[in-house]
This record gives sequence, structure tokens and C-alpha cells, in this order.
Amino acid sequence: MRAVIQRVSEASVTIEGKVKSQIGPGLLILLGVEDADGDEDIEWLSKKIAQMRIFGDENGLMNLSVQDIAGQIIVVSQFTLHASTKKGNRPSFIRAARPETAIPLYEKFVAALRETSGLEVRTGEFGADMKVALLNDGPVTIVMDTKGKE
Repeated sequence: MRAVIQRVSEASVTIEGKVKSQIGPGLLILLGVEDADGDEDIEWLSKKIAQMRIFGDENGLMNLSVQDIAGQIIVVSQFTLHASTKKGNRPSFIRAARPETAIPLYEKFVAALRETSGLEVRTGEFGADMKVALLNDGPVTIVMDTKGKE
């Protein structure tokens, strides 16, 4: 499971001209799922993200988590995070899980993040043509891969 976590002042997901989800200060998470992912990946990643201290405290130091600031979260599925660019100029997405595998894992991740963080977690729509808008705060962008957690 691969995630791009962005600290945002605001973010939104629009599908076919209609806003599906929007948040104020918090996290925008782009999530890529591969066939090898499972419950251990979901548990590890959801806990790490919920507790990650990337928000400023009263001294401007990154000492607070999204939980600490009672922030908001949007999770957007993004299979292109598993693109392989080793050969040629057209990326291969062979490592990305097919929808029948990816959708249940994506939904389990969203549910686990809700439970772990105690916050509302909004989403995009799996497989839809989404327009994602954000105002990156910092900018702060963290890339995590559950296959490199050790």
C-alpha cells in the first residue's frame, strides 16, 4: 500500500462538476493499493497516518497530529501510485490491484483510519474521473509505502 499524505489548508474532490467531498485543515491522502496488500498494511498505515506529527504547535514546530488538531481527512484512490517507469515512456500499472481486490482494501483502509483517528474521513469515488483540488500547507508532503516499513 502506497500513500502520498499532504498537509492541507483545504482540499476537495469534484466528480462530473459536483463537489463530492471537501475539507478544511487536515490531510489529503492519495492511496494506491497492490495485490500483495492486506490487513497488516491497513492497520500499520492507518495508525501511522493518524498519529503522524506534521502539524504546527504553538511554537510552529511539527509536534501535532491530525487527531490533535481535530483536523479533517480525505482519502482518494490512485492506482497510478504503483506506476512502473523502468521501460519505455508509457508507465505500466501491473502492480496496481484490480478493482475487485483494490475496492475492498480501500474501503477497509478508510474504515480503519476513521476508527484509529476518531475523525470523519471523506472520500473520492473509486474509479471515477476526479478533479482533486488542494492548498498544500507548508508545503508538507510525505510518501509512505507499507513494503518499506521496517
